[in-house]
Amino acid sequence: MSPESQESPAVSPEDLARLGLLEPYVRANLLALAASDVALSDEQIDAARQAFCRQHQIRDAEALKAWAVARMLSPAALEAQMRQPLQLQLLCQRDFSAKAEARFLQRKNQLDRVVYSLLRLRDGGLARELYLRIDDGDANFADLAARYAEGPEQATRGIVGPVPLTQAHPALVDRLRTAPPGVVLEPFQIEAWWLVVRLESLTSATFDEATAAQMAEELFEQWISEQVERRLADLRPLLELAMSGDAAQPLAPASQST
Repeated sequence: MSPESQESPAVSPEDLARLGLLEPYVRANLLALAASDVALSDEQIDAARQAFCRQHQIRDAEALKAWAVARMLSPAALEAQMRQPLQLQLLCQRDFSAKAEARFLQRKNQLDRVVYSLLRLRDGGLARELYLRIDDGDANFADLAARYAEGPEQATRGIVGPVPLTQAHPALVDRLRTAPPGVVLEPFQIEAWWLVVRLESLTSATFDEATAAQMAEELFEQWISEQVERRLADLRPLLELAMSGDAAQPLAPASQST
C-alpha cells in the first residue's frame, strides 16, 4: 500500500497531551463549532475572503491554492478558515454585545490610560536634588531622566505611556489618580526605588463603539475558555485510563454547549 492510500491514524487525547497539543486542538475545534453557527451573506463571504488574502499577502487564486497546498488544507478547510474570523466577530456582536456595557463598568478602572514622566533612582538624596531642580525650573525633566534615570524610562527621556493606569505599582497608581497634571510630585519611595513623577495626562475610559467591541470580545474569550476547560475535564478520565495502560480512545469532535 502506498503512503498516499493509507488513512491517517485516529488521534487520541493521550497523543495530543503528550505533544502539548491537546488544549490548542480542543480550542480550535470549539472555535470552528462556534463559527459554524453564524451564516454569512454572499457579500460577507467575499469580504472575508478578501480580508484573509490581505492578511496573508495572497495576491491571486493561484497563490491562494499554493498557500493551501503548502498547509495541506482541503478546499473546504480553506474556505472555513477564511470565513472564521468574520463569523467569530459577528458571533461576538450577536451573543455578547448586550453584556458589553456591564463588563465595561466592571473594568473601567483598569481601562483608564495615563501618560506620566518618571525618574527612578536608588539614591534618595539625588532624587530630592533633581526634584528641586525641576520644580524650581532650573532643569528639564526629560533631560534629567535621560541622564540620571536608572530604569527603562531613561530610553524614553522619562516618558511612560500611554499605558493602562493599573499597569503601574499600586502605590504609584494612587498618586497618579489624584495628582494634578503638570505638577512634579515630591520624591517618594517604592521598595528599593525613589521616584520623581509628573502626571502628563489621565484619560478616563469611555464606553464608545470600539470599547463595546473590545468588551464583547473579552466576554467571548471568557466563554470559549470556559468551554475549553469543560471539554478538557470531560477528557481527563480518558487520559487517566490511557496512563493506567488501557487503550486510548480516538478524540471525537467536541459538541458545542452554551
